[in-house]
Amino acid sequence: MFVRIGGVPHHVVAEGSGPACVLSAGLGLGWFDWDAVVPLLAPYRTVVRFDRPGHGLSGPALVPPSAAGEAHRIAGVLDALGLDAPATVVGHSIAGFHAEAFARLHPARTASLVLVDSSVEEDARTPAAPAVRTAAARVAGGALSALGVPAALGPLARRAAVRLARTGGGDPAPAGLVHRCYTTSRVVRGALLENAHYRAVAAELLALRERHPLAGTPVTVLAATAGGRRWTARQRELSLALGARFREITPAGHLLMLDQPEAVARAVLGDDAPAGGGEDDSAADEAAAQPLA
Repeated sequence: MFVRIGGVPHHVVAEGSGPACVLSAGLGLGWFDWDAVVPLLAPYRTVVRFDRPGHGLSGPALVPPSAAGEAHRIAGVLDALGLDAPATVVGHSIAGFHAEAFARLHPARTASLVLVDSSVEEDARTPAAPAVRTAAARVAGGALSALGVPAALGPLARRAAVRLARTGGGDPAPAGLVHRCYTTSRVVRGALLENAHYRAVAAELLALRERHPLAGTPVTVLAATAGGRRWTARQRELSLALGARFREITPAGHLLMLDQPEAVARAVLGDDAPAGGGEDDSAADEAAAQPLA
């Protein structure tokens, strides 16, 4: 289905039953990148997936992204579906910024927060000349589109990026969906615009942390060990800063929801997880799954 938020048609998929759970994927990804997680959640949760502007099947972005704007977008998706009760919000990579911003700005609507190998920026500062960055991203997107790059290389670039971001296996996304999304100029333009404002969004989130406490919201941080020790250490520091439960997931690359969907489902379901269901076979993961708060 499509719902209009801020003048942009957003592609939204909702399935399952029970309390709401919103899944938001990283830069340049689509709703179908959560396909392995959804069957594990749908018996217990109303699972909501949506494409941000310029991603998946949603319309192109009209304005640059911001932390508050993305938080309100999540709220808008829930409103459009008539889901008023507190929801679990799951953010992967850059969408971790958005999910955390939602939890801070909409605490009454947040049941819990799950960060899946989230982006981390400890000392981000707002870059100068945001309008110039927006213009540069739009010009670059227009130039690539005029040269036919998305149509010629979009699906190949997608497949290669997914393969590199996993510990094993290729891209499980259906070829038809990959072609439908990644041959368009819309997706490359959307990814470039989000990337251009990455640090500005990170800096805004740091400011939100000072003004809007999480107010007891349960938080889980999942870290993919393929990022290396330094990356895992930064994820652990993030969990300490948020008073979160921390879990190292191995083996897993940055696309943790593809490599270890059961770990994501367990983090979302918490006490509602079925006994013995969806457990990770990795002994190292079990040993590292230590609550810090």
